[in-house]
Amino acid sequence: MVHALFSLTTGPLGNDRVRVLSLFIVALLGLTSCGISSDQGITDPHEPRNRVVHGFNVALDKNIVRPLAIGENHIIPPQVQQGVVNFSDNLEVPGSVVNDILQLRLGKAVENTTRFLINTTIGIGGVFDPAKAAGVLGKPTDFGETLHVWGVPEGNYIELPVFGPSNGRDAVGKVVDMVLDPMRIILPTKTQVPLWAKIGAKLSDRARYLETFDSVLYDSADSYAQERLLYLEHRRYNLGEAPSADSFEDPYAK
Repeated sequence: MVHALFSLTTGPLGNDRVRVLSLFIVALLGLTSCGISSDQGITDPHEPRNRVVHGFNVALDKNIVRPLAIGENHIIPPQVQQGVVNFSDNLEVPGSVVNDILQLRLGKAVENTTRFLINTTIGIGGVFDPAKAAGVLGKPTDFGETLHVWGVPEGNYIELPVFGPSNGRDAVGKVVDMVLDPMRIILPTKTQVPLWAKIGAKLSDRARYLETFDSVLYDSADSYAQERLLYLEHRRYNLGEAPSADSFEDPYAK
């Protein structure tokens, strides 16, 4: 499955890939319809399997991600780390524009496009964020939110290896966002700049919210249940499905 998804998300998007992607979406959406969550409820019929994946993700964090994040925090100045985060975020804006259009939120599409143009030019590729100073904040979005706008339910809770908490709808969204990302067309085919920028940004976020992440993963009585609750509350709040009932600093906030 991993190799199949990797093949699907690399190279030009030809007709064969479109058909495979369509079948993949249909299959996953079929699975999500088996367990529709209410606004307040949690549907997790695959909890034993998810807990195994969660254990893998915690071990990955403990042995690799957390030490690297702490090391980066000691070696790389905060200003440089913020520049990497800004650069990575800027690379994702064209994808947000595509999803804004699919959601028929044309005003947001214009705002995000304006933000991308300002930061890519004046902000030197997005390393700096002059758009924010100019009041052009934009709003990130993804294909998971597009599916929500189209009326697709969130489905079962899923914990993905490496990527962490998700649900059926957002799992589909992650794949589609990778395949349809405009930056795959703009940047040279073999470039790994977006990948390394994303890794650097995630490490910076891990270091920045070190105590918050640690409290969830290592200080909770049940880190799986705590992480699941935080993810679902944050995601539903961002989609306007539920009010925020917790003032706890959300580690999944950007």
